[in-house]
Amino acid sequence: MVVVECGLRVAAVAALVLAACLVGLDSQTKYILFLDKTVTYKNLNSLIALVYVDIAAAAYNLTRLVLTLLMAGRSYRRSASSSSETLLNAPIVSWGGYVLDQVGVYVTFVVTLAALQHCTLVITGEKELQWMKWCNKFTRFCLQIGGGLFCNFLACILMALLSFVSGFHLFRLYSPTRFLRLKKMSTTPPPPPPPTAAAAL
Repeated sequence: MVVVECGLRVAAVAALVLAACLVGLDSQTKYILFLDKTVTYKNLNSLIALVYVDIAAAAYNLTRLVLTLLMAGRSYRRSASSSSETLLNAPIVSWGGYVLDQVGVYVTFVVTLAALQHCTLVITGEKELQWMKWCNKFTRFCLQIGGGLFCNFLACILMALLSFVSGFHLFRLYSPTRFLRLKKMSTTPPPPPPPTAAAAL
């Protein structure tokens, strides 16, 4: 399960970084009415919020990836005497990771939907609000923004899968028969191996 989580986090970080680069580095200049008109993501407030949310979500998932790798490495070197301390700390860590994963995917999805709605007005135009159509003049800009939104939705799917993984890590600590009752972890050391024939001689 650790391998699956790490793979999903690497893919989510890659999708978020790619989306932030596609949107944040997108610009196009056209000669319109004797003037050079340049459009960037800063012309739409929703795209500005999208870039910042993508950077924050990528940084969070990268941090969780590093922490997961460190905790997985320590679990192999953990001694039997520290098992009780790990039992006390595991529910807190699991609850924190589960809640943060839920918040991350919800915020990213909401901001992506807001950016999509804003960009739809740019494509179709709105006479009542005096919104002009951009994509018939700035075609490359709109196509690149569309690629960034696609990467954002892909990242939302990956982060939703990560929230399921976090939920599995959390609820496997609790008893299946008693509500919100932690499972008991055995702290007795494993039995010694049976003596070999050479040791018996």
